[in-house]
Formats: sequence, structure tokens, C-alpha cells
Amino acid sequence: MLVDDDDLVRRGLRLIISSDPTLDVVAEAEDGDIALRRAPHHHPDVVLMDVRMPQMDGITATRELIARVPDARVIILTTFDEDEYVVGALRAGASGFLLKRSTPEDLLRAIHVVALGDALLSPAVTRRVIERVVEQPILSTSPDPRLAHLTPRELEVFLLIAQGRSNREIAAALTVEETTVKSHVRNVLTKLGARDRIHAVILAYECGAVSPGKRTDP
Repeated sequence: MLVDDDDLVRRGLRLIISSDPTLDVVAEAEDGDIALRRAPHHHPDVVLMDVRMPQMDGITATRELIARVPDARVIILTTFDEDEYVVGALRAGASGFLLKRSTPEDLLRAIHVVALGDALLSPAVTRRVIERVVEQPILSTSPDPRLAHLTPRELEVFLLIAQGRSNREIAAALTVEETTVKSHVRNVLTKLGARDRIHAVILAYECGAVSPGKRTDP
């Protein structure tokens, strides 16, 4: 589903998506309010959501849309100067975000990644937002009870996820195989009830497992 108030943008997105025979555009909407009315009828797997729109902005629309269509995965379409809006959208339940000037290949790749249940953590813009909000891992003096079910190694993995590190980076930091990291990540998300890695990052910030500060290099 395409949600953007710019008709030319929607047409461009539809043209790109039509080049992939495994994807279909099931609906379009020019603002968040219209998207909320159409989404329950079309049940989109992935929604490309603009941030700034009339009637209802993308953040509010994301929160409401996920409440009405829980299986829908939202990708926020943004520009670098909208970081604060993106953070709000992630907290509202979005599964990632993408620059509007991304290449068609990156757009199609993002749709497939999110459709499979993963989050968009690799693009540089995603790392920038994570570093702006939750940068320095610091254990809280009063750990959130949600973290009590994590093993010591899972907690280490959780804090590295909170830095926005990839599985490969986590494996290197902990000196373990990447397949082992994938298993730990899966366990962490399950135990925390997180939809994906991005929501684990937001949870880390909100529960006090991490706090703002200067991020250290991997």
C-alpha cells in the first residue's frame, strides 16, 4: 500500500514496484486518514508511509494502522532532515525507514526485507537515527523486569542490538559464529515480545537499558 500526498511520488513508487513480478500494489492513499479507511479492506503486507501529509501525519497513521491491521509492516519514507519524525514513527510501530532518494533496487530490497519480518537496520540513515536517540549502552541501576528473562549472553547481544550493530558486527564483538548470534537475536526478540530489531532498540531506550551518550565504534 502506498501512502503519500504527492501523486507523482505514488506513481513513481507504483512503477518501480510493478517491475517486480512478486509484488502488487493493492491500494493507494493520499493521506493517513484515507489510508486507515482503506487498509482494513485491502490488508496490505507492507505499507510505504510518507511522514508529512495533510489531515493525518504518517506517525499517527502508522500507530492507528498497525492497531487496525496488526500484520501490516510499515516502512517510513523520509529525508535526512526528518529524523525526529522517524523516531516517533518507529515508536509508533514502524518496521524501518527509507530515504525517498533511495535507488529502485534499495526500495524493492527494503520491501522484501520487511515483508519477511525483518527490520531495516542496515542503511546509513537508520544508523544515524539510532545513534541520535540511543547511543551509549549503559545498564540501568534498576533493570526493567522485562530484561530479567534474558541470559547474560542474551543481555550482551541485546545491548549490541541497541547500538544498531548487525549480526556480523555482534559476532565479531563477542567472538562467536554469526549463526550463534542469529539464535541469540531470535531468543531476545521472543523473550522481550519485540516485533523486530528496531523495536528492540526502542525498548532498550524506553526501559532504561541504554541511555543517550557518545556512541563508541564497533
